Amino acid sequence: MSALNKQTGGNHYKDYAIQPIEYAQRNRLNALEANIVKYVTRHQDKGKALDIQKIIHCAQLILQLEYAYKD
Repeated sequence: MSALNKQTGGNHYKDYAIQPIEYAQRNRLNALEANIVKYVTRHQDKGKALDIQKIIHCAQLILQLEYAYKD
């Protein structure tokens, strides 16, 4: 059995055409970028507004850590 065919704690990722982790791995995304893909993919099915807040937080961390951006 492929690890992509099982999920612990739900099945929301298995229903997508491509799972966020597979996309992230194939495109060599770092952890923050991968989390953005994960949250934007699932927000309508799972986390709703909270997942959008997580996307914003991850983006702010990228700005700070990768580009020394401070607001």
